[in-house]
Amino acid sequence: MSLIAQHPYIKIERKVTGLEQYQIELNRIIYLYKDKVVTQYREFPIKDVTDFSYRVIANQGGILYLHTIQGVFPYIVKSSPEAFITAYRAYFK
Repeated sequence: MSLIAQHPYIKIERKVTGLEQYQIELNRIIYLYKDKVVTQYREFPIKDVTDFSYRVIANQGGILYLHTIQGVFPYIVKSSPEAFITAYRAYFK
């Protein structure tokens, strides 16, 4: 299992108490290995991954999309994942 690339992403969790609602930003990392893609709670065999894409959102980072045969999974990123996507495409396309 050799690591090809990794990129940080964030997960926004909403907490509601009796008087207020607030958001917690959790920092996580998506890992690209030669046989799988791994996130905090999911693991995708590389044979199920069809592509990655990225959409910028108003100079605040953007969304990294993981395209699989099960569907598309979005991940919020604060910095451009172009190097991550390029590594995937160079290795698997």
